[in-house]
Amino acid sequence: MKTDEALRAAVGEALVAAGLTVGLAESCTGGLICSQMTDLPGSSTYLLGAIVAYSHQAREQHLGVRGETLMAFGAVSEEVALEMARGARRAFHSDLGVAVTGIAGPGGGTREKPVGLAYIALSAADAEVCERHVWQGGSRVENRYRSAGAAFRLISSYLNRPD
Repeated sequence: MKTDEALRAAVGEALVAAGLTVGLAESCTGGLICSQMTDLPGSSTYLLGAIVAYSHQAREQHLGVRGETLMAFGAVSEEVALEMARGARRAFHSDLGVAVTGIAGPGGGTREKPVGLAYIALSAADAEVCERHVWQGGSRVENRYRSAGAAFRLISSYLNRPD
């Protein structure tokens, strides 16, 4: 299972055309978004770096996620995803910060936060957005790939938004 290669290529081309850079903060995708970006020739033009922050401590130390936010909302939340995206943008001095946090499974889910839940956030100087997804019936690997694909779609939506 791969994220749509045409979408990934289009995102890369659009980032180059716009002269924008990206910093990534990944949790449940474990570096998959970064890997898929670096599969593309010329990705060094726009991809500045990625932080895989799996623990609360890593989110706080490397991305500046507030402990209060983690305690109040949990690691898998819109609030944390947005703080992770802001932190990636800040850490890499990038135009865009993109973050993913979720529950890939097969364990770890609850009634309120089921397996397959993912938050994908984008932070830019002129916009912030966070999407909530619940991937149904997928394996851990499928949930990771679905979340990576959603991150590319979110970047594409930002780049193609009406002015």
